[in-house]
Amino acid sequence: MPPPILPPPPPLCVQVTLFEQEHFQGKCMEFTSECCNIYDCGMDNIRSIRVESGAWVGYEHHDFQGQQFILERGEYPNWEAYTGSLSNHIERFMSLRPIYCASHQSSRMMIFERENFMGRNTELCDDYPSLQAMGWFRPEVGSMHVQCGAFVCYEYPGYRGQQYIMECERHSGDYQHWRNWGSHCQTPKIQSIRRIRH
Repeated sequence: MPPPILPPPPPLCVQVTLFEQEHFQGKCMEFTSECCNIYDCGMDNIRSIRVESGAWVGYEHHDFQGQQFILERGEYPNWEAYTGSLSNHIERFMSLRPIYCASHQSSRMMIFERENFMGRNTELCDDYPSLQAMGWFRPEVGSMHVQCGAFVCYEYPGYRGQQYIMECERHSGDYQHWRNWGSHCQTPKIQSIRRIRH
């Protein structure tokens, strides 16, 4: 007797509310899917955010371009609450999208010393506040392959500085060059990495 055919799992519920003023004041709009340009949705700027469910990535520019910042479940009453300790102060929030593979039970990725998955490599499956402390002695990572889950990589130790979101579903999990993860620096640093989970 063949095994029963199981229905597909229900889609992941994601929800975020954006506000034009700090401390959840002013015009607001709720999103359950990506928005490539908040101007097109009738909003001028975002000053506070409430993430009801899921994990999201916000972008400085429209069409998911520019500096990135992770938005996990919780409240972000002002700029500093969601841009964190970014090295470049940004004052624009123009697009956002959900991170679906952050719902994986496990997260695993390989980091490589050089571009195109070349050179020394190591597998990561946990949170690493300092790559140097775990034996990675270079401030740069040349390429990455996300096997499952999602990660946020930071420019400095202690989860500080510019952020880059790496997911198994984008680029098939392959980030063979620093341009693939949105860096515009000539020698982008990645010195701490943590899993995105919700």
